[in-house]
Amino acid sequence: MELFKHIIHSDLDWIIQTYQGTFYFILFMIIFIETGLVVFPILPGDSLLFMAGIVAGKGLLNIGEVIGLLFIAAVLGDNLNYFIGKKIGLRVVKHQIKGRYIIKQDYLKKTHAFFAKHGPKTIIMARFVPIVRTFSPFVAGIAEMRYTTFLPYDLLGGALWICSMTFAGYTLGNIQFIRDHVDLVAIAIVLLSILPIVIGYLRRNKQD
Repeated sequence: MELFKHIIHSDLDWIIQTYQGTFYFILFMIIFIETGLVVFPILPGDSLLFMAGIVAGKGLLNIGEVIGLLFIAAVLGDNLNYFIGKKIGLRVVKHQIKGRYIIKQDYLKKTHAFFAKHGPKTIIMARFVPIVRTFSPFVAGIAEMRYTTFLPYDLLGGALWICSMTFAGYTLGNIQFIRDHVDLVAIAIVLLSILPIVIGYLRRNKQD
């Protein structure tokens, strides 16, 4: 519970001091679990990557190793989530109880149509939106998005997400204000990440 509390607050200094040699493994597992298990959408992926970049800028981590390791974690997590959706989630939504589907098949058809039309850009853009990035590969699996289409866009999205967020922390971490207000920066990152969802929601309500 103590570790989880520091993870939620992206307190990397405490985690490094406490776990030292296993810190890379902890980073790997956080990103892997957030992207790979649909039941863990609340882990702080964006702020964690930014904080890892700051710590690397201090010389406590190797920036190349951090980016490479977390890229692998993000891709493996998304792929696991995709296949869980395709092998298990699809069976659930097609399951019938007393002759009635658990999920309306119209919803499934609409999901298929959406990913057929917008799947590639959704896989990339979802990387930058908390919660959505956890559900996106899972839903792509349920929508039976072709794996040969999913994989290259997932690799591209993972590379853009990991590199941009980590390098942002690595570069901006030298600014004294950011070092002195790390918690506020982490909150700002989360708010900016969910901003597209809020804007989209407001636009839909306005149109209705």
